[in-house]
Amino acid sequence: MRTIVHRHLGKVVAGAAIAVAGTAVMIGVTLPGTAGAGENGGAGSAGNGTAAAGQAAQGDDSGQAPGGAQAAEPGVVEEAPAEGEKGTGRDPLTDDETERVARLAMTRQQFDASQDVDGDRGPQRLAVDLAEPESDTANGPRRAEVSFYDYRNDTLVTKTVNLDTGKVEKTATEHGVQPPLSRAEYAEAARLLIADPLGADLKADYQDSTGKELTSPDQLLLNGAVYRAAPGAQPALLDKCGEHRCVRLFPKVKNGPWIDARSFVIDLSARKVGRLDLG
Repeated sequence: MRTIVHRHLGKVVAGAAIAVAGTAVMIGVTLPGTAGAGENGGAGSAGNGTAAAGQAAQGDDSGQAPGGAQAAEPGVVEEAPAEGEKGTGRDPLTDDETERVARLAMTRQQFDASQDVDGDRGPQRLAVDLAEPESDTANGPRRAEVSFYDYRNDTLVTKTVNLDTGKVEKTATEHGVQPPLSRAEYAEAARLLIADPLGADLKADYQDSTGKELTSPDQLLLNGAVYRAAPGAQPALLDKCGEHRCVRLFPKVKNGPWIDARSFVIDLSARKVGRLDLG
């Protein structure tokens, strides 16, 4: 069983996933296994490898290692091939393509009229993915889908960009649609929780675990899930979750335990924190 900090926040959470019950429906996520918890990056085995290499180097000129064994040839690490500016066919988008289509998908007027999760000008970019081909033709144009969330009016905007022509071919605008959250949104949710009076228990658990004060999302490994309110859910503060973009966080101390924060919901649209009664 993984170690869970629960001195202040209450219930122990066992295993790799958190089961949610009660008045809310949430999108399930799989928590990262043991990432960041006590890993040393294999330093011990690397040290042994270095020592063995040194012993092999002491063999005679015949190419034999001490004891008559054949000395190992020095390892060669090849550099990864350079990534091209443009992919072909169904190749994944290159970094250059990803940044290019994100720029092409957003006009200056749209940028100025929208808002990201931090409250800054410009929508929150969520994802850039290769679009499904519109035909079975192998030589058809490559297209990318770029999704943004506009926090000014809680709108998901998805644009399809033709990578050959650079033109935006389709634009879809949806309300009440909540795709997976971005890293920036997880960080802002944690920042709001830390600053809120309801975050006192989270900070106390972090203090118990590390002996240090929790002041920034950068001190945590963050995962989470979109939260949607069910009719009659409590508290009323969270009634608009689903229309608003809301998140439940699963924070983990870097190189330490998980902290049980499942009772908190952060409404990123309203920039408020609520607490569920989980019984």
